Amino acid sequence: MITAKKPMVMVLAYNVEKTLEKTFQAVPDSLKPFVVVGDNCSTDDTPRVAARLGLRTVRHERNLNYGGNLKRLLRLAMEEGCDAAVELHGDFQYDPSLTDLMVEYISRGYFDMIQGNRIRSRSQALAGGMPLYRYLCNRTMTLGQNLWFGTTFGEWHSGLRAYSRRLIETAPLDSFSDTHAFASDILMHAVANGFWIGEVPCPARYDEESSSVPLLKLFDYAFKTFASALRYPPGWRSKLRPMPRLDPAFAASSPTNGIEKP
Repeated sequence: MITAKKPMVMVLAYNVEKTLEKTFQAVPDSLKPFVVVGDNCSTDDTPRVAARLGLRTVRHERNLNYGGNLKRLLRLAMEEGCDAAVELHGDFQYDPSLTDLMVEYISRGYFDMIQGNRIRSRSQALAGGMPLYRYLCNRTMTLGQNLWFGTTFGEWHSGLRAYSRRLIETAPLDSFSDTHAFASDILMHAVANGFWIGEVPCPARYDEESSSVPLLKLFDYAFKTFASALRYPPGWRSKLRPMPRLDPAFAASSPTNGIEKP
């Protein structure tokens, strides 16, 4: 029987006073006790909103950027013995209601990383408000990375992901970028080292309150991403492990869906 797992929901927050509460409220009830906010030196009322909601908050001494914020929370999850860590953005751009499903895939041993795929079709992505330039950049970079690594991911640049302890412990986090390029860095490491990676459909949701990388910074992001890809040989043949089989007794005997209560 698969043992229960201890998760952490890592909410990345920078000036999200308007969206933090609805992000938290949309997290499944089973995961609400495990939410930790990584406040990247917000200059608005984000800390007060988090305090009002009773959320545990890690406030950084300086802005660590996206990758740096996530690195600190991943290390915290490992220090506290978590077996699954979910990355969720506090601007409500990604659907928090999917997080328990993603933890379940990790807990049952199916995947070491599972991510939300927003690009199921061009019309759906654009209808969700994704700017055209971001869509085109995402498609171009994802195509290039899929060809380089021999993968078929719907996208390489999702900000909704769940990670297994096994993956986090082996990842050389210090070598990864502190910028948004961290998203590709850790996925490249996982692919190149044969970790199992899955995707779940995730609606694209962009509105006035959603964060977005400016066009000029996208060029920097693209440069860092492809420079990182060159560290790996083209046509990589990952050392895939056999896909684990689900223990049929798990679902029947685990009313908490594999999640421990704190």
